[in-house]
Amino acid sequence: MSYRSIIAGADADQPDVAAATTAAAEAFAGYRATTPDARADFLEAAAAEIEAAREEIVEAAVAESHLPEGRISGEVGRTTGQLKMFAGVVRRGDHLGVRIDPALPDRTPLPRADIRQRHIPLGPVAVFGASNFPLAFSTAGGDTASALAAGCPVVVKGHPAHPLTGYLVAQAITRAVEKAGLHAGTFSFLLDTDPQTGIELGQTLVTDPRIKAVGFTGSRGGGLAIVAAAATRPEPIPVYAEMSSINPVVVLPGALENDTDALATAYVGSLTLGSGQFCTNPGLLFLPTGEAGDAFLAAAGRATAEAVGTTMLTSGIASAYEKGTAALREVDGVTVVGEGTPGDTDAPAPQLVEAVRLDGVTDEVFGASGVVVRYDSVEELLPSLDSLEGQLTATVHATDADNEAAARVVGALELKAGRILFNGWPTGVEVGHAMVHGGPFPATSDSRSTSVGSLAIERFQRPVAYQDVPAALLPEAVRDDNPWQLVRRIDGELQLP
Repeated sequence: MSYRSIIAGADADQPDVAAATTAAAEAFAGYRATTPDARADFLEAAAAEIEAAREEIVEAAVAESHLPEGRISGEVGRTTGQLKMFAGVVRRGDHLGVRIDPALPDRTPLPRADIRQRHIPLGPVAVFGASNFPLAFSTAGGDTASALAAGCPVVVKGHPAHPLTGYLVAQAITRAVEKAGLHAGTFSFLLDTDPQTGIELGQTLVTDPRIKAVGFTGSRGGGLAIVAAAATRPEPIPVYAEMSSINPVVVLPGALENDTDALATAYVGSLTLGSGQFCTNPGLLFLPTGEAGDAFLAAAGRATAEAVGTTMLTSGIASAYEKGTAALREVDGVTVVGEGTPGDTDAPAPQLVEAVRLDGVTDEVFGASGVVVRYDSVEELLPSLDSLEGQLTATVHATDADNEAAARVVGALELKAGRILFNGWPTGVEVGHAMVHGGPFPATSDSRSTSVGSLAIERFQRPVAYQDVPAALLPEAVRDDNPWQLVRRIDGELQLP
């Protein structure tokens, strides 16, 4: 089966940025005016079309990504689940953030005008597919779902690592657009499998004046290039780029008083899961000195030595991993604790090293590579945590006996990470309403939002206030009769419909 770009509902042999963005701009007025029910119906229809094509999509994604069928099948469910979650958000309408301050004509010394606020969509959004999640962070992933939910047409740049998968999913969304009676420019899919021209395509897309925001998941280099391009436009636009993270894990002494071998094995399991190709992979672990810490390190080394490499997403990613692990071994004060066995093609060996200091070991190595740093006391640990760059996650393993130290550690970590976990492992991001998948730079380009969860919709909106606008001209969301039955804040107080 061939795969192409899909521009405004039609297959195209060549990706055409101008055609796709022009169609998106033409679709914007009608799409942003859709009612909550109509937009939610469309999102649910997109989920249904993807589910209907599940077998074909799974087959393509397994072949292209080398990921197991179970993982891909689960990712289909996550992808459709996100779309349905956002359909629920749109129906409830709380993302519109409606606030109404009624007029107070008799207030002294000055009267108050009637002021009403709602959030509106930004406009057409460019979404860049991710290599490591061919479904949940790609063509119909969280960025696409949240942008469509916000009322923004979407132009996706498909990832060259899984072109057929992206094309099949794009076809499903296109069918949903047509069945919903929406403008064909509501969704387009641009595909270029050549690395060099693909970069040029991405730059052209980001700098197109019709694009009003960008969602990106990928490398720091790629993300920063997009941020720079967006910032130097005549009209700069926001870029929500999820980039690099080493996701520190802090083991406090109490956590080593139980089954140390089990804790170490669980750590290595998280480190090597999916060849370590998760943005939440726990690449750095802080471990107490002493006999219990020694036992943990020895057990983690054994577990790593028993691990066998699995095929990575692309040859380029596998090559970068091997270069990164080799560079780690050359850092002064670094010793190898455990090294696994290479698998078949593009399946390099997992690696765990110990470092005597953080210098030279805090750059992300995308893959199953971990660094352990020992510490003598919390007083010694805290400066190390303060020195870290921004992270997507930070994990603490502790017991009640560690509460005093843990409170200090959490205080340091919440300034560094978007999500703090206790007694678990960061590989795995729940799609829900409270989730934050973001963090201070360079984990993301904007730490004020999330790329997973219902809060993600707010990235693609902005507030507008309506002052003394005649009732007949007010948008539905802020009218007195509340036709959409929204929860609203009236004169500062939340009111149910």
